[in-house]
Amino acid sequence: MNDYYDIFDFKRFRPYIIGHAKMEVLHTGMRWGEGPVWFADAQCLLFVDIPRSRILRWAEDQPVTIYRSPSNNSNGLTRDRQGRLVACESGGRRVSRTEPDGSVTTLAERYQGKRLNSPNDVVVRSDDTVWFTDPDYGILTDYTGDKAESELGRCHVFRLDPRSGELGIATDEMVKPNGLAFSPDEKILYVADSGASHGTDLPHHILAFEVDDSGRLRNRRVLAVIEPGIPDGIRVDVDGNVWTSAADGVHCIAPDGALIGKIRVPETVANLTFGGPKRNRLFITAGATLYSLFTGTRGVQRP
Repeated sequence: MNDYYDIFDFKRFRPYIIGHAKMEVLHTGMRWGEGPVWFADAQCLLFVDIPRSRILRWAEDQPVTIYRSPSNNSNGLTRDRQGRLVACESGGRRVSRTEPDGSVTTLAERYQGKRLNSPNDVVVRSDDTVWFTDPDYGILTDYTGDKAESELGRCHVFRLDPRSGELGIATDEMVKPNGLAFSPDEKILYVADSGASHGTDLPHHILAFEVDDSGRLRNRRVLAVIEPGIPDGIRVDVDGNVWTSAADGVHCIAPDGALIGKIRVPETVANLTFGGPKRNRLFITAGATLYSLFTGTRGVQRP
């Protein structure tokens, strides 16, 4: 078995390990890689280099190309149920959607007349609602956006109904909401709070919220404290495990909150996603590099 695994619960984590699969370096040279999303119909991965304001494209046996530049310092990416790219733009301080003809539509940029902070990560639920986090990372410096004062004065998780255009606060109970993902049945929303990036006494955990039939969040609880480092991007597999970024690699958290295993990565992990033809290939953005590793599980299918 390869030596980049740490197993804490052999029975639960061992089935996810492909012992002869090697971790691959697919691309390097980024300033800060983030936001991977898999496009199954095109068999390609889009990911970002935030400081360079680029969205990049990777496909098997092809050179990495630039999909969009400039990208308004795009960060988290996802696809909606119609297969369109949805992007959190730290520099643009908005959430955008790329239409089939290539034009870009603004989905959200203000709340009650005030500019958003810097949308960070995004996921689309099966009812087409768009959920995104809005910490202040992109306005703290000019590195991943444009330095500015927050107009909102707080960091939120927002819920957007793209049909009505209604934007509402899903929760404001977090210091720096970051990555987010739904459980396979969409009854639980997981959200990373990476507040410890700016204070050792601040949160570095993943919260779990129950989602009621109307889309409201309730019964907040801490799923897991992530250390070393902070949780950033997170994804969920078909068994309901949460795969999260951390300073030492990727942690696999069972639905009951137990850390069952780790994949050690040479650079601090920022984000990850499942992809490939069988959704069993884990793509990892870490520092300057895009890595991949085949696993024994599959990601929850999000088109």
